[in-house]
Amino acid sequence: MYSAAAAASPPRRDFISVTLSPEEAVGAGGYNNSKAWRRRSCWRKWKQLSRLQRSVILFLFAFLAVCGVISYTSMGEPWKSLTNKSLDDQRTEPGIPGLKLANPAVLPAPQKADANLGDYPELSPQKLPKPSHVRRGPSNLQIKPPRRDVRLKTRHGTSRVVEELVQADKEEKTEKSVISWRGAVIEPDQSTEPPSSKIKEPEKPSSVEDVDQKEPVPINERQMAVIEAFRHAWKGYKDFAWGHDELKPLSKSYSEWFGLGLTLIDALDTMWILGLKEEFEEARKWVANDLVFDKNVDVNLFESTIRILGGLLSTYHLSGDSLFLEKAKEIGNRLMPAFKTPSKIPYSDVNIGRGTAHPPRWTSDSTVAEVTSIQLEFRELSRLTGDEKFQKAVDEVMKHVHTLSGKNDGLVPMFINTNSGQFTHLGVYTLGARADSYYEYLLKQWIQGGKKENELLEDYMRAIEGVKKHLLKRSQPKKLTFVGELAHGHFSAKMDHLVCFLPGTLALGAHNGLTADHMKLAEALIETCYQMYAQVETGLSPEIVHFNLHAQKGHKDVEIKPADRHNLLRPETVESLFYMYRFTGDKKYQDWGWEILQNFNKYTRVPTGGYTSINNVQNPSNPEPRDKMESFFLGETLKYMFLLFSDDIDLINLDKYVFNTEAHPLPIWAPA
Repeated sequence: MYSAAAAASPPRRDFISVTLSPEEAVGAGGYNNSKAWRRRSCWRKWKQLSRLQRSVILFLFAFLAVCGVISYTSMGEPWKSLTNKSLDDQRTEPGIPGLKLANPAVLPAPQKADANLGDYPELSPQKLPKPSHVRRGPSNLQIKPPRRDVRLKTRHGTSRVVEELVQADKEEKTEKSVISWRGAVIEPDQSTEPPSSKIKEPEKPSSVEDVDQKEPVPINERQMAVIEAFRHAWKGYKDFAWGHDELKPLSKSYSEWFGLGLTLIDALDTMWILGLKEEFEEARKWVANDLVFDKNVDVNLFESTIRILGGLLSTYHLSGDSLFLEKAKEIGNRLMPAFKTPSKIPYSDVNIGRGTAHPPRWTSDSTVAEVTSIQLEFRELSRLTGDEKFQKAVDEVMKHVHTLSGKNDGLVPMFINTNSGQFTHLGVYTLGARADSYYEYLLKQWIQGGKKENELLEDYMRAIEGVKKHLLKRSQPKKLTFVGELAHGHFSAKMDHLVCFLPGTLALGAHNGLTADHMKLAEALIETCYQMYAQVETGLSPEIVHFNLHAQKGHKDVEIKPADRHNLLRPETVESLFYMYRFTGDKKYQDWGWEILQNFNKYTRVPTGGYTSINNVQNPSNPEPRDKMESFFLGETLKYMFLLFSDDIDLINLDKYVFNTEAHPLPIWAPA
């Protein structure tokens, strides 16, 4: 039985088949290839990994992300620079190699006064309100310095941040630390070489006449008073001294110094800024037809540079007229023989016709101010012409002076020998005549060159510390802060009116990122300079004052000696008032300038035309006119008056222009 039943059973199978409906499979949690099921499956697998395995995987993902960011940064910057270069090439001025204009001849609206201030708390932009009109004055120049290996990005009126155009692996090798000087923190350009290392092809500015002008900036009442004063002075010059150096308004004649039309050339850019186009065109014709440098005459290197060369370069930039550049090149070449000395310290006098130079008859010395206050002009001439000889000559002077012994905490003596190249008359230190503009040009060259030349900044900062240590005192009874003089260890409470350039220079430095106590000192010193006017009977400052260091009954802070009580219509106080108002917006500086202008009109104005220097500022009934109108009255004093009374910060924007010591604005070199 058993064997038969076994033989009749069906064959054995090796597998089992089970059939489920779709609903049963899903309900039981089975696989259906859905996204939700895959996510749950991946999460189960992740949870099954050990903690070490999960940490390793997360680290690898983070590492790859960091590598991706670094690769993007290193590749993105060169690509961005190539793109910018392509855009710049498309915007190059036709027919002018090397000149690239961002919106040629169009002025961008200035940023608000507090723009980006939170990022740079120590820096103060220009404070005046933003005008709603296109401003009068120069075009928007993009001035390119010689070097192209770095690029600066400028925050309007605050600071410049350096950005290298190199691969990421080179940045650490070339990165430089910031300059820190007693609280001042400056971010320098990555290059410390002076701009003279490579001179580019000449560049041409655009003229403001090329743009579609909007409504002109309104001229206020005080500016109109300056224009009227200028026209009155110009009338006297035109009627009695046309083409000559200086007007003698009382005798209705003229005086000659160099025979080169100093007053006319000094006043060219003033006329342009004031909008006196008819007078400007008349003066231009004289420059084109009658200004001749090929004459047998000795000229002073310093005065010719700051007045003639500076005036021509400034007028070229404001007007775009190549006539003024050609004349600037000619006078620049004719002044070069002054540098043919054993020490490379230039002679004081040059015969521009014969091509010879010599020191004064009585000495082989030059004054320190004269040989170190021609740099802004010659450097700019090199940049425009592509001829590096001009800048090379003046840069050698600054490098030499930088290394000299005989300084006193940054303060320099007044004289330097053209044969030995050494300081002479050691032990006498002043910020007045023969030394003043040395300190001014240290700062302004640093600004002009894009804040790269650190030696200039170091010398300037050290000198200001020397002023504080040795020359700064307070008077009685009003405790006015003033700058005296030091002679062989003995302090003198004597202060030239020339020293009143210092408040404006200090304010300019503070605006460009230097330590804030420079602005505090500027505020104290401009008060003193104003009191040099306010405490005098005519309301006009004498050439030199002495301050009382001890309180005396019936005595003011200011004492005036008979030999010092003349007034030459000088600009220094008005210059500093302009800087102080531009950077602070405090209306009192405008009011002080208005008082000075009114007193000029009251005591120095000549009815038939012109203004005259006076011999006695202490005698209102008879100020004793000297019968001479200095060229700087039109070139500097009235120009700074007009700018002081303007609320338009783009009327010679101080983030784009730097004034030479004769008030001729020259462009700050834009980054490459």
